[in-house]
This record gives sequence, C-alpha cells and structure tokens, in this order.
Amino acid sequence: MTGRPPAPVRGLFRFTAPRAPREERCELCSAALPDPGHRHLVDTENRVLTCACDPCAQLLDRPDASGGRFRAVPGRYLSDTDHGLDEAAWERLRVPVGVAFFFHNSALDRPVALYPSPAGATESELEPEAWQCLLAASELTGLLRPDVEALLLRRHEGRVECHLVPIDICYELVGRMRLRWQGFDGGAEARADLEEFFGHVRERARVPGRNRP
Repeated sequence: MTGRPPAPVRGLFRFTAPRAPREERCELCSAALPDPGHRHLVDTENRVLTCACDPCAQLLDRPDASGGRFRAVPGRYLSDTDHGLDEAAWERLRVPVGVAFFFHNSALDRPVALYPSPAGATESELEPEAWQCLLAASELTGLLRPDVEALLLRRHEGRVECHLVPIDICYELVGRMRLRWQGFDGGAEARADLEEFFGHVRERARVPGRNRP
C-alpha cells in the first residue's frame, strides 16, 4: 500500500514519535529558564520547590515581598571531615538505607529526616535524642538555614560522609534513585549514579574555615 496512512493511524504518530524536550519556565512569571542552572525557591506554605527566574527569585526572597513564604535555595556546599558520626550514631538514626538528609522544616517547626527509596522521598521518624546526637557530632548542623539547606549523610564502607548542601539537590538525588532503582539494594546502575552524585558534592564542597587551594 502506498500513499499516506489512514487518518486514525496518522493520529497515533503524536503518541509514538519522539517529542522535543519541554522548555522549562518560571513557575511565577512563565519566563523561559536556562537549562541547566536556574534558581529554585522553597514555598514554605505548600512545602514544595518552585522553579524561578533570577528576577523573581531576587524579588520574592525578600521577607517583605511574600510574607516570608518563599525562600531562595542558596548554592553553598560544605563538608565536615572531622565529624563525630560513627556506625553507632548512624544506627540511632534508624535509616534503613545508606543515604539520608536532614533539614529544619519551618512549617512543622522541627527537624525532618528523609531518605531516597523506590517510592520517592521517604520520611524516617527522628527521635529527639538522635537529632541531639547529630547536633553534637557536626558543626554543620548549626550552620543549616531552615527549609533551604540540608545535612546530607552517607554511610559507605564503614565510614560516614557529612555534607551541608542545597535542599534541591537532595530531591534531585531522590529522583535519580527512584528512576534507576532495581531490586532490593538498588542495583549496579543506581550505585554508580550514587557514586557520581557524591563525587560532584565533594568537588564543590569546602571545609568551613579553610580556603580552597
């Protein structure tokens, strides 16, 4: 048979043909956003991340502009190489996997512990004693900015890594693990992606009080 396919068949092409990547836009003013590298705001009322252009981020991050509802996610990365977190401290956190992040949620007025899982970001019940242990073990906990920064921990090969990072990359990690997770332990692809992610964090992080070479 030659010529154009019947109309019903032609109509299926829009579902099977490759789609062009969707252009990301500011969720506040609809301006086109650079890819990658645009800003994020934390909507503290709805507890979500919002993609924003630079002008909107600068405008709404002022307390008098939104009643403090929006907070810009900063870009700093810090590492604590002298922390006091060991295997016993990790066990007190009751996190069933080897990665977790902790931040202070202003809406709940308490610290929150989350970890990546096949279902997405999963909350782990954080006992007050465990949080006090974290406070005592690392100076980074005292530097955290509520809602927009997190303490990112990883237990790997008998040691614990401790970093202060922007909150948005924690949710990026959650998305990556959810996409690649296979089987009970995540699988080789997820583990390789996790190594790449933490390599990126280490490259960007500095130790407080120490200048980069």
